[in-house]
Amino acid sequence: MKKQRSLWISAAAALGVAGALAGCGTTTYFAGRKLPPSGLTNRVLIAIQNPNALTRGGLQIVDAYYDIRTSYNDKTQSFSIAGYSGGLPVTIQNMPEEQVGLVYGSADGSFVPVNYAGENSGANIGGLNGFSSSVFATRSQAFVFASNQAQHIFTAINAQSGGVYQFSLPGVYRVSVNPGGSLALAFIQNSNYVYYPQQLTAAQTIAYSGGTSTWPKGAYDCEPQNAPFWCLFQVQDPATGNPLSFNRPVKAVFSIDGGTAYILNCGPECGGTAASNPSATPLAGASVTALPVAPMIFPPGQSSGTLPSQTAINTNCATVGNASGCTIPVPAGASNALVTSSTLYVVGQQPVQVQGQTLFTGNLTVVNLLNGAAVPSTSTAPNPASISDGAPGGPSRILLADDNTLWIGMTKCTNGVRAATGQPDGCLTMVNSSTGAVTLLEPYLGDATGIAGVEGLHKVYTAEGGQVYIYSTVDGTSIDNQYVTVTGVASDVAYMDATTDADNTVY
Repeated sequence: MKKQRSLWISAAAALGVAGALAGCGTTTYFAGRKLPPSGLTNRVLIAIQNPNALTRGGLQIVDAYYDIRTSYNDKTQSFSIAGYSGGLPVTIQNMPEEQVGLVYGSADGSFVPVNYAGENSGANIGGLNGFSSSVFATRSQAFVFASNQAQHIFTAINAQSGGVYQFSLPGVYRVSVNPGGSLALAFIQNSNYVYYPQQLTAAQTIAYSGGTSTWPKGAYDCEPQNAPFWCLFQVQDPATGNPLSFNRPVKAVFSIDGGTAYILNCGPECGGTAASNPSATPLAGASVTALPVAPMIFPPGQSSGTLPSQTAINTNCATVGNASGCTIPVPAGASNALVTSSTLYVVGQQPVQVQGQTLFTGNLTVVNLLNGAAVPSTSTAPNPASISDGAPGGPSRILLADDNTLWIGMTKCTNGVRAATGQPDGCLTMVNSSTGAVTLLEPYLGDATGIAGVEGLHKVYTAEGGQVYIYSTVDGTSIDNQYVTVTGVASDVAYMDATTDADNTVY
């Protein structure tokens, strides 16, 4: 009864504040954002598969302040995104600064924008080729990039002109797009090479219209071929003209200033060469390669500079005292990462021999980008640190939240070393980024497919095993989730009212 009374007192106080705002003639709550139709100012969006017998997908909103799906006074029993009809939504690209989210449906290949201010969905973005293994829009929503691994197609969509350009790229399975929306990278599974698209000027379109023999050096495909507007290039060594060779690159994350792309070399985790192999060239072992962004941006007339040579790529960043045009060894695995200021948090799975078979164990490696070293000089915690095991090469989720906590979600965590040796084998890990203390959250609840940090309220929402859970960022303890559980399968979560786009899982 005391807890219920406290809830009503808090609700009454919140209503008083809302009333005061309304009396002042404003319908905004912060940063000039409009108060949404629900009236909620701390919203978590949940992507739900098969929410009922009639629909294959839904987007539900819950109040992350009270952790309830209803209004505080019970007048409204539920909130959802109006008009959404995508099939089996699997990921939410969360962009709260732009007051928009983009939801990908794995059943119908839909990519649907959601208006956070209006709490309604827009029209499906057309032009995607079949089902996408990876898809992103730029912050401006002017461009969309996607990979279709089954059909070996990399797609670039210019929403401003309506142009859709589909490039043949066998095995393409992931794309990475920088926050500024000027660079897209494409990655091929079980390959050592990286590709990037560029728009062409009118003069280039004319010059490259004579067939493959007239295409520029490094162009893998230009579309449409009889009068190309875009070309897909392979990242090349300007010193030799040969393709820059990595070690099973899987994705890129980007520096805060946007000038550097950190290519994650998955290495032995993804079937690449191990560092102990003396004949492995040019890269061996898991690592992170820092590439300058400028030569690879896709707007015409804006590229400048050159990519580093293969010799530079093979140089350890620690030997040059920074992380630019060189490679940082990360022996513990590198398949996902997150950048904050001068620190790079790298997550990966390291193959080890256990009970006569090769299994994988999860690790977090902290990299100091100022000196290009994998062990920051101020760190006293284990580096790498042991975290939840997971599927080699991903997918995984990584997010910074309140109380200096880093949250990492894995899939297939019961297939790793921990489960085989009787250790805790949950899929979710909380790391204190200040002290390095690691907390593996138990019990095992299933694959961790989504994480959302609710800023200022010291909690995170997760999607684990198809259900929604809540945790305290203070100590990792569970928070009562009985009023936010869903019918159907929860595949992803996003905090719609975050202050910046940085509050988002990294896909």
